[in-house]
Amino acid sequence: MSGMSKIVFFCIPAHGHTNPTLGVVRELTARGHEVWYYSYNVFREKIEAAGGIFISCDDCDIERGLSPKDAARMGGDLAFSIKILTDTTLALDDRVCAEMEKLKPDCIVADSMAIWGKAVARKLGIPFVSSTTTFAFNRHSAKIMPQSAGSLIKMAFSMPKISKEIKRLQEKGYPIKSFLDILQNDDNTHTIVYTSPAFQPASETFSEKYAFVGPSIRPASEKIEKKRSKLVYISMGTVNNDMMPFYKSCISALKNTEYQVILSVGHLVSLSEFGELPENISLFAHVDQIAVLEQADVFVSHCGMNSVSESLYFGVPLVMLPQTAEQCGVAVRVCQLGAGIRLESVDADALLQAIGEVLANEVYGKNARSLAEGFRRCSGAEGAADKILEVCKSGV
Repeated sequence: MSGMSKIVFFCIPAHGHTNPTLGVVRELTARGHEVWYYSYNVFREKIEAAGGIFISCDDCDIERGLSPKDAARMGGDLAFSIKILTDTTLALDDRVCAEMEKLKPDCIVADSMAIWGKAVARKLGIPFVSSTTTFAFNRHSAKIMPQSAGSLIKMAFSMPKISKEIKRLQEKGYPIKSFLDILQNDDNTHTIVYTSPAFQPASETFSEKYAFVGPSIRPASEKIEKKRSKLVYISMGTVNNDMMPFYKSCISALKNTEYQVILSVGHLVSLSEFGELPENISLFAHVDQIAVLEQADVFVSHCGMNSVSESLYFGVPLVMLPQTAEQCGVAVRVCQLGAGIRLESVDADALLQAIGEVLANEVYGKNARSLAEGFRRCSGAEGAADKILEVCKSGV
């Protein structure tokens, strides 16, 4: 096959950042290109199933060995994030630089938080594509997203801790002037954003180097039976889901209602603690979220970008309880576009009222379905692969 490209991916140990890239890896390898993927052992199976060559970063002695809990903390604690990001970059430095010299990739694709990928690409002059699983960030989108990562980043610049980290990187030959260099992509950075121009705030203010490819939604792996006319789905995602009081509140709000309720509670709480459940409520540690959303009428969510994208992709409006700054940004955007309601409190009455409002007022569903159409018009994994290959070809 003519023109096989070698592409290296870097990601952080978080499902929300890894999953959107898997369809792109599958697309690239199906076209005969070679993908090397630096990640963490918990993702090995998924990456290999998508056709990537998995390279483990687990043994790089980052002081804390990033756990999923740390990945959650990175969402809110910027000094912690930047120290972890710098530690990781330096821990991987000698090894990754040596491996890149040997591999000679045509392009590096790195998650926007996996700054070691961007740093190595710059240091070695390898063409680079940023992979952004949250909203793209510039001063225009920051205005629309008051609580987004943007304002956290701005606060960070005044922190002396951070200039120390920058110095550590500069001493190792990384051409970095400020953390903004790393965390924000300028208009000259090729960037893939896994959302639509309509959902991305201020999408018209980004240069043509940005490809808004839409969310990558995997096919459902099972079928969910819908037993009543309205199905309410509740899940707080894979990270901050140790929320027993909230789950109990959901059960007391929704028992004896006419709704079918599917409650996914994660692995941090024990199912036996819930005792006897009303017959309209089913409880799971884990569900096939895509299968449930294909049938659901409303999704009560923590507002992770992936969960919200999946919900909107199936035209399902949301009741939102964000837990981190980034999730608040997503919730703000859903409210702006009229596709859901933000919960102000977790008591049973407020919950029941919000769910009732979203189900009764069809404007929420209509707005969700219109965003779904926008998602389906996006170029998806194929468009992301085209973008990466165009960068490989042009060599810049």
